[in-house]
Amino acid sequence: MTPSDIARLEAYLRTTLGNERIRIEAPSKRGASVEVHIGAEFIGTVHRDEDDGEVSFSLHITILEEDLPVLAAQKRAAPRR
Repeated sequence: MTPSDIARLEAYLRTTLGNERIRIEAPSKRGASVEVHIGAEFIGTVHRDEDDGEVSFSLHITILEEDLPVLAAQKRAAPRR
């Protein structure tokens, strides 16, 4: 992914998602994943695809189960021991 791709994609995501803290980091090694962060938090990767001359980008967001909050309804529904 070129620096121009990264800058354009970062601007698009910031505008579309309404968050100026989104940043895309170019990989330090060629061929490594391009990472997406919100502030200091890693949220996923971006991949560039080219097929028949058409370019697209896919954003893969990673959410760890341990990062999800426990909702009040889940606390009540938890089995008692």
